[in-house]
Amino acid sequence: MEKVFLVEDEVVVREGIKKNIDWASNGLEFCGEARDGELAFPLIQKLRPDIVSTDIKMPFMDGLTLSKLIKKELPETEIIILTGYEEFEYAKEAIKIGVLEYLTKPISSEDLLIEVNKAADKVREKRKEQDLKEKYNSEMIENSRMEKADLFQNLVSGKCSMSELLDMAEKTELDISAVWYNLILFRAQSTKHAQDEYSESYVDLEKKLIVLCESLGSIHFDRNLDGHAILIKADSEEELEAKQRELIEKVENMLQGYKHIAYFGGVGTSVNRMTSIAESFESASRAFAHRYFVADNKFLYSKDTNSSVSASENDEFNIRDVDISRVDKSRIEEFLKVGSSDELQYFVEDFTENVGDHFMDSLMFRQYIVMDTYFRVVSFVESLSHSRDEISSIDMQSGVLNSSESSIKYIEEILAQGIALREATASNKYGEVVDRAMNYIKENYGEEELSLNTLASYVNMSPNHLSMIFSQQTGQTFIKYLTDYRINKAKELLRCTSKKSSEICEEVGYRDPHYFSYLFKKSVGVTPTQYRSGNEE
Repeated sequence: MEKVFLVEDEVVVREGIKKNIDWASNGLEFCGEARDGELAFPLIQKLRPDIVSTDIKMPFMDGLTLSKLIKKELPETEIIILTGYEEFEYAKEAIKIGVLEYLTKPISSEDLLIEVNKAADKVREKRKEQDLKEKYNSEMIENSRMEKADLFQNLVSGKCSMSELLDMAEKTELDISAVWYNLILFRAQSTKHAQDEYSESYVDLEKKLIVLCESLGSIHFDRNLDGHAILIKADSEEELEAKQRELIEKVENMLQGYKHIAYFGGVGTSVNRMTSIAESFESASRAFAHRYFVADNKFLYSKDTNSSVSASENDEFNIRDVDISRVDKSRIEEFLKVGSSDELQYFVEDFTENVGDHFMDSLMFRQYIVMDTYFRVVSFVESLSHSRDEISSIDMQSGVLNSSESSIKYIEEILAQGIALREATASNKYGEVVDRAMNYIKENYGEEELSLNTLASYVNMSPNHLSMIFSQQTGQTFIKYLTDYRINKAKELLRCTSKKSSEICEEVGYRDPHYFSYLFKKSVGVTPTQYRSGNEE
């Protein structure tokens, strides 16, 4: 029902209008009244009526002043001026303000009701237009999110030509053309609750990061659980380095306001070809993987991670030389929890280099590191309810301990197995989340307000993250899945009931019959009426 508010200083007129119109039977709700504009405005702010009928000449605040305030505060509210003054200047001012109708007294209740109904129709029409706009924007946002994620994957895969990448970027309305490029991988996480990546502070930080990137001409990519990627573009290498420094400095300054959020960034190497962005990504990933071995709250450049240790089998191993602080095996546990298979090689390289100059060339030390890693991986997978039999055991006959290379290869292998089992567990967990989401859709598909944000709130997950796992698990975006589900329900109702198409439209979650008919034909190929008659060609 559209809400109507009446402002009239004459009590007899106000009571007559209020009591002589059957508001409810006309689909209207009389929500409030006042005798002058000053008393009316705070009530109108609170009640937010769809239609306001007001006199012009009133004490304290006249109707034109009130109308200006209403249009400023509630621009969608329709205003009807009802007055005994026919002066042209009043009417001209009313038109300028945006008043819908300027009516002169006396006027019958029937005639006033006609004008109010016209205003209500206009309110409904505007609402439909806004709903269609919101639905379209919602669908476009999700499609754009998926296209942008695909663009990033293709940029860093190194498998696409420049023309292919430009075509993908055009779909997302992103300008990726430049002479020089570099990538920064970035992740922030709450130190209060390790898993609270979607706290209010984190969401606020993410929004600020996106705005900052746009202001500096860089492109932000959401990597979901892996954090963020920032593509920096410039026309020269010098300009690129300057932009890079400016962005990092501003991010660091911005993060000073978030005392409970830890962060880390990996900065890649500059490249001067679009098709070489994959190289920048690889170097940024190597730097980013160092987050397991260095302090939080810094950006690490890939050029600072290239030092490697040399060793000789003839070097003598002395247990007293081992710096136990550098053999921090808790890093293995942390990597098993949050690391990715893409980072595995870099992580193992850093881990084995970090233990000392040449300790991996000692059989005794290799035995210690390999066995300790094995037991930590076993403990981790058993915590996920997997069996240790799913991890490759240490077979002394296989030569695992024969050299540093073979030991490192084995460490990589069992860590990869641990991550794979973690991903399998997570996939099952995500499967449960998506099952809950699909059941929610099944029970609430008829609610027009059902959206990705509503669903994300129900399963306690960020909209971006839910969108990603929903698409991975179902092969469809949320919007596509919901639309298909509603259309299939509509097909069932068209064939199995005698309900009108307009009734079915509302039952499956659409307020506008024209929009429903458009979606139905787009999906099925025929109109609802043609489908009901059996004409599916």
